[in-house]
Amino acid sequence: MALFAAWLVHDVEEVFTFPATSRLLAARLGSDRVVVSPAQSVLAIALMGVLVGAACVRGARSQGKSRLYRAVLGGLEVHVVTHVATSVSFKSYTAGLITAPLVMLPGARVARAQLRRSGSPLSSSDTVRGGALLFAAALGSHVISHLVLGAGYPRVRNPHTLHSYLRRMPNLR
Repeated sequence: MALFAAWLVHDVEEVFTFPATSRLLAARLGSDRVVVSPAQSVLAIALMGVLVGAACVRGARSQGKSRLYRAVLGGLEVHVVTHVATSVSFKSYTAGLITAPLVMLPGARVARAQLRRSGSPLSSSDTVRGGALLFAAALGSHVISHLVLGAGYPRVRNPHTLHSYLRRMPNLR
């Protein structure tokens, strides 16, 4: 359950910071289709929590032998790398950067060590499957949150930069 606790702490940071990061991404891509509202962020992360929680329960019941648990554990380690790489790419803070290496990675390493001690170490195929699973689940959770809650923010026609987006707002002229 240490893995779920680490995920929970990490995702509390993401709940509060992902909407702002989605606006940075929208500015970089020139499309507001990726903008996520705070409510959408909460729903998407809660949906991921169902997956991570279920995997952790299955892992506890199977002494770490559950394929789902092993995939989620490997995927969460990959998830840490994506946070650091995204922030390096953006050359700034992005959602989850603080707790990914400081909380999520140590939590995943503890879980990995438990598997190793039990004679069932995590394999590279567990990690590859986990990365693919969590990517698909994250994408799916955001699609569901968009379908349930609607568009994140009002559409802006062809915002090329965050500056052009802000310039179009009437109160900032």
